[in-house]
Parts: sequence; C-alpha cells; structure tokens
Amino acid sequence: MPDLLIELFSEEIPARMQTRAAQDLQKLVTNGLVDAGLTYASAAAFSTPRRLTLTLEGMLAESPSVVEERKGPKADAPEKAIEGFLRGAGVSRDQLEERDTPKGKILFAKIDKPGRPAAEIVAEVLEQTIRNFPWPKSMRWGAGALKWVRPLHSIICILSAEDGAEVVPMDVDGITSGDTTYGHRFLAPDAIKVTSFEDYEAKLARANVVLRADARAETIWNDATNVAFASGMEVVEDAGLLAEVAGLVEWPVVLMGNIADDFLGLPPEVLQTSMKEHQKFFSVRNPKTGRIEKFITVANRTTADNGATILAGNEKVLSARLSDAKFFWENDLRVAQSDNGMATWVKALENVTFHNKLGTQAELIERMAVLARELAPMVGADADEAEAAARVAKADLSSEMVYEFPELQGLMGRYYASAAGMSDAVAAAAQEHYAPLGPSDDVPTAPVSVAVALAEKIDKLTGFWAIDEKPTGSKDPFALRRAALGEIRLITTNDVPLRLLQLIRRDTNGVAIKGAAAQGLALVKESEDGTGTVTDLTTAMVLADEHEAFRADFEEIIQLFETGSERLVYFKDGTIGERFPAKSEFIDTYAQNLLSFLHDRLKVYLKDQGVRHDIIDACIAMPQNDDLTLLVKRAKALSETLKTADGENLIQGFKRANKMLTDEEAKDGVEYSYGADVKFSETDEERALFKALDEAEAIITPAMASQDFTTAMSAMATLRGPIDAFFDAVQVNSDNGAVRRNRLNLLSRIRTLCTSVADLTKVDG
Repeated sequence: MPDLLIELFSEEIPARMQTRAAQDLQKLVTNGLVDAGLTYASAAAFSTPRRLTLTLEGMLAESPSVVEERKGPKADAPEKAIEGFLRGAGVSRDQLEERDTPKGKILFAKIDKPGRPAAEIVAEVLEQTIRNFPWPKSMRWGAGALKWVRPLHSIICILSAEDGAEVVPMDVDGITSGDTTYGHRFLAPDAIKVTSFEDYEAKLARANVVLRADARAETIWNDATNVAFASGMEVVEDAGLLAEVAGLVEWPVVLMGNIADDFLGLPPEVLQTSMKEHQKFFSVRNPKTGRIEKFITVANRTTADNGATILAGNEKVLSARLSDAKFFWENDLRVAQSDNGMATWVKALENVTFHNKLGTQAELIERMAVLARELAPMVGADADEAEAAARVAKADLSSEMVYEFPELQGLMGRYYASAAGMSDAVAAAAQEHYAPLGPSDDVPTAPVSVAVALAEKIDKLTGFWAIDEKPTGSKDPFALRRAALGEIRLITTNDVPLRLLQLIRRDTNGVAIKGAAAQGLALVKESEDGTGTVTDLTTAMVLADEHEAFRADFEEIIQLFETGSERLVYFKDGTIGERFPAKSEFIDTYAQNLLSFLHDRLKVYLKDQGVRHDIIDACIAMPQNDDLTLLVKRAKALSETLKTADGENLIQGFKRANKMLTDEEAKDGVEYSYGADVKFSETDEERALFKALDEAEAIITPAMASQDFTTAMSAMATLRGPIDAFFDAVQVNSDNGAVRRNRLNLLSRIRTLCTSVADLTKVDG
C-alpha cells in the first residue's frame, strides 16, 4: 500500500488562514479519494507560511472493481424511455435483465466498473481541489486563470512504496507536479528533492523549516520564557498571539528588546495592546513592579550579529508607535482632569448614533443612568453612585486612546475615571459594565458595577426587541444572545431579586413605544379643523422638531407614552389638546417575547451545569418565572431531587395519579379538587397517604414561602413510598361512589401539593 505526499508551495499565506487551509486540504482530498474508492489508513495535514502539506499512509494502490446495479423502467415502457436508460447506464439492450417485482416486470442493468490506478485518481482529485479551494480571499497572477491566496509556485505529489517513489503527473495552469520543494527563503533557498513524507520533513528541518505549527509555537514559548526568566522577567501569556506568530515564521528565533524609559509610565494594557496589534510582540513584565518593561519579537532567521540589527530596527519602530500612544494618553488625561472632566466626552456622544431607531449614545447613557439608579437598591449599591457610574461608563468612547484601540474601551474608562477623581466603585464600573462578554469571562460582583452592567444589558435587549431586531437562526448582528447570557449570569451569580417583566414593560424613557412606532404600528390622522391625533412617539418627535410649543411639552409627552397614554390631539400651532386612554397590548406582547428568549438562553446556561431542559420547563411554568434567581434555585433543587431514587420514582407516582385523575375528570365532566376526607378511608395505605400528605404539606408550605426549594423538594420526595403503597393496595375506582370520589380528591391533593413546587407534568419520565 503506497503513501501519498502532497505539498502546495506558494508565497506567504496569511497566518490567520493557515490552520483552516490545512484542514480544508485534508478534507477535500480525502473525501474525493474515498468517493472514488481509494481508502487509506491515516492522514495528517500541516502548514507553514509558504506551504500546505498533506500526507496519507496506507492508501490503496488502485480502486477496487465494482459491479453497480441500476434499476430501469418497466419492461413494457415506451422504447424512447428504454433507450434513454441504456444511454445513461452505458449498456446495450441485450445486457439488461428483466425481473418480476410487485410492480410488474422491471429492467435492471449491471454496470461493471473496473478499478483505476491510484495515481490517476489522485491527479483528478488534487487538481479539482486546487481549482476550487475555499480561500476566504484569493488572487490571480500573471496571465493564468488559476486563483490562490498568493501565487502558487510548485506542487509536490508523490506516491511512495517499498519499491520506490513515483511522481503523480499533473498540470494545473502550467504548474506541473514534481518531487521538489524549497527550504527557508533566506537560510536555505535551494531546491530539495524528496521521496517520502519522512524524507520530506527531515530535509526541511535541515533546510531551516519547522513543518509542524505546534512545534514552532512550543519553540517560541519555551525560548521566550527562558530568555525572560534569565533577566528576572516573565512573558505575558497570549495564546492567540502565539498561534499567529507561529504562522509568521518557518524558523523561529526569539529576541528580547527594551522599551524606552519614556513609555514605561503608560498603562501596561496600552503597551501590551499596541505591541500586539501593530508589531506582533509579546509583552515582558517585571513581576516585582507589574510593569511591562521589555518585549519579545520572533525573527524568521538567524543572523551573524545574533539579531542585534533586527532588534534595533524593531525598537525604533516601536518607539514611534508608543509615541502615538503616549500622546493619546496624555491628551486624554488632560481632558479627564479638566474642570468639565469626562462630561466633555459624554457631550460628544450626542453626535454618535447608537442605532438609528434607538437614538444616540448620549440617549443610551441617559437610559442607563435612570435604570442603574432603579436597580441600585436591588444589588446593594448606592443609587447616586450607580447613576454617576452609568453616566461616565461609556465616556471613554470619545477618547483618543479608545479611538485608536477600540478593544481598550471600558479599561481606559477606569483609568480616566480614577484620574478625574471619581470613586473606585465608579471607576471599576466603567471597566466592568461590559462584562461578562463571554461564557468564560468573570462576572462583576461589586454592587455599582453590577447595577450598571445590568442596566446596559437590559436596555440593549429591550431596545432591540422593541424595534424588532431579534436574532434569527445563526444571525445575531447586535450580539443579543451574548447580552442575554451576560444578564442571566449577572443576576444569578449575584443573587439579584429582579422581576424582569416589570422592567421590560416599563422599559427606559419610552424606548418600547419608540420601537412600536418604528415598526409602523400607528399613524397620525389629521382633520379639517386643523387638529390631528398623535398615535406614536415618532410623530411626536417630528412635531417637536417643527413646533416650539410642542417641543416644550415633549418630556411630558414621553411620560404619557410610558404610563400608557397612546394618543394625543394636537393643533397646527403644536399645542396639545385632548388626551385619550391607551392600550398596552404591544408592550405586553414584546415583554413576554423577550422573557421567552431569556428563558431559552437560561436553558442553555443551565444545561452546561447539568440541569435538563424539561426540569427548567417545569420551573418556568410556575409563578414569578421572570425572577431568574428564583427560577434557577427552583430548577437546581428539583434537578438534585430527581437524581435521587425517591425523587425519580416520585415522578412515576405523580404521573400515574395525574393521568388517572385527568381521565376521570374528563369522563365525569367534573373537577375533583376538594373534599378528600380521611374518614372515608378503607385501608391502612390510604390512611398512611393522608398522613404523609399532611406532614409534607406542613413542611412544603412554609418552605415555599421562604423560597427554601431544597427543603420543599426533599419533603415532596418523601411522598414516593406512600403513593406507591397506595396504588399497590387501593382500587381508586371503587364501586362505592363516595369512596371513589374521596380517592379521586385524594389524587387531586397529590397533584396540587406536588405542582405547588414545580409543574411536574412537564418533567420527562
């Protein structure tokens, strides 16, 4: 069985594309070979800046011969139909076989497909792969029509076996296959002939090319940490940068340089971001001071002066970059420490659109401030401090540093808030109000930070829901799923007792009504006497632009919309006349819709913690399901209870009782919901169940009132034994009508007590 070696050698491939390209090469080639009948034992793909490599071991020397049977038309079908089948199958009329089937006599053709040599199949598959390779971006060069990410220079395609190696002949727009590659561009640029993958990898290593990306990354990290340790320093870990740099070099050489003293006073995050984004440098930190004092760069070659010239050039370029960062930093500090402080930046956000249907960034800040003040008591924060933090949380968006490095938003806000003399809590909120951004991010726990972070996410979700910009399928351009998960983690981690429906319905500064108007749910009707009816907030905004009198009352108009006044009569001069009562169907509908979305995200969140969807559904069906803290406590308690034998078996007993009761109620046309009396009991098991229900209810009722779900669930689980014993010993549908009704009412009591804890009808099992 031969082995296959493929190399596609080109100009430098962007680092971000290399790993995916190697995977695509393996997938396209192996799928094509298998489809053609060529199987193999193992495959591996590799990438460097200048080459994609694929090796297959234990491949068949030729595809097996197969006989394909193809079903044709009926034997008495029109002649033209039969002729068409013959042409498609590539056989003659006398090669057809006629068979009896349940549908009559049918024609069948047996098509012999002889095996083909591996080289022939490989050439076809590889050419097809090259011509249709899924690069994110590609280019043409010269006069040819071939597209590749960068000009493709050569192709290695070799089949090697014990008796030697052979080149698979192929030609792709003048690029012919061969057995020749090239070493490092500068250190070993000569041609290299290879005979197998082992020979190929070994000769590349001697020609200063490390084929495996993970080996290059490991070399870079080990050398970098050793060089830093020798100077009493430590390298700041950055897995993304390490992977990128490993894709920029074929022969990594680690060099450590110095950062000029003029820049050591910059925040370490500024230094780290600037060096990473512009220069692809690793930051080197002094563990004693916490400052970034040096950098690591990775060259693609060794030099006679051990990298001194390379370092000198890098340090010069870095100084120019950091001079810009220092200029931004000092300018921003002057603004933050001025008399107006960060208010200057907030004012500038009046000209920055947050969303064309939701207003400017300044309007967003105003909504956040109002909501943060309202949330403050719920999270244990000072209301004045929470409002102040919300008003400056996004101010750094106007700063020069964040304009240059958007990824530093929030972090720079913390520095600037501190420089402006604000409290540590306000400064921390400026940084943390975006968090958590992902499932692995830390969740803010400082009360002021929690209030502002919640305000930001609640406003974002309610606003975009109101204007009907919901996530659809895989599309979520405004990251609303991430915002919902962040909101859930903030609420549940900090145990915030928050009734979301109240906040969503009321919303912030009428954004929900503005959303209704944006969807065209209302119109203005003008009458002959010069009056008209304002039925949406957008029209009110237009009138406010046209009429001074209307503009003066605009804040009152917004309040009227918030509190439910849907329509206003206005006159041509812009003054407001009669007011009409409103309907709130729109707000109720979109509030429930948004809450359902949050519940769906909660299911994903809790599933990762081992809580089943059906358990969450059982808890969502209970009252106060908009209190996520309460909901999560209930779901986790139920989940733990159902993991026990008593809890699991209780579900069976409950479902049996509920089904029997439901069926009998439907048959009798009555509801058995009261009147169970122990005096009508005829068996010890029946009396024991009455006693067990009394004892469980005495525990469950106060436990539920105090939201002690664990105690309530445990008490509920104790009913398992008495319920099982009751069904084993008692015939519910007794011939005695009074006894039957009493037993059905007893089943009703089981249902009522169990569903007071959670809707067990939704639990599987």
